Amino acid sequence: MPEFIYPDWSAPKNVRAVTTARTGGVSRGPYGSLNLGDHVGDDPEAVRRNRALLRAALKLPSEPLWLRQVHGTNVVDGAAAETGATADGAWTGKPGVVLAVLTADCLPVFLCDRQGTKVALLHAGWRGLAAGVIEAGVRALGIPGENLSAWLGPAIGPQSYEVGDDVRNAFLGADPEAAQAFAPGAAGRWLADMYALARQRLGALGVREVYGGGHCTLREAGRFFSHRRDGTCGRMASLIWLE
Repeated sequence: MPEFIYPDWSAPKNVRAVTTARTGGVSRGPYGSLNLGDHVGDDPEAVRRNRALLRAALKLPSEPLWLRQVHGTNVVDGAAAETGATADGAWTGKPGVVLAVLTADCLPVFLCDRQGTKVALLHAGWRGLAAGVIEAGVRALGIPGENLSAWLGPAIGPQSYEVGDDVRNAFLGADPEAAQAFAPGAAGRWLADMYALARQRLGALGVREVYGGGHCTLREAGRFFSHRRDGTCGRMASLIWLE
């Protein structure tokens, strides 16, 4: 049986959201066992069976909108886009449309409005986060940040994500306050806090209700896939939809 992580946030009851753990599927080897990514070298039949398990366990109202993620800022209308669309986020105001992003260290960002009329889901690696995928997601919703809630799903934690000057400079060039999200690491490198960087971006947009950010996909090896830890590995899925 798949294990799920449910957001602890102030979303209305008709907003359904979840992130998968790595357990409860049929994939083997480095993809063991609930790999939901079809682009990482796993047996396609195993991925198909895992996605069927996911749909059945959650009683999903439709097949999730699986995107071709490229660490960019494109956010599509989930009700109009097709599976395989090149994007790193989607939004919808239509009940029954299941949005999805795949991660294995990157940050899934969940958004909803307080009335439960619209939701969005974003894939935020450092490149997308620095380039403005969160800003693009809020723009796509067309709702003031003050009326939104956010949940930050499982990602690589601040004690594990070692980066170089290029990553730090990409954020500081846009906002000097981003320096607070970087701590000195080994050999002149930096430890980046993706959760803090996302909170800064959300705060600048007026989003005050920001929850989550307590996991580390690298350190929680039994629970999550981690590309930084393992290289070849599976992907977790984050899902959101309106009932």
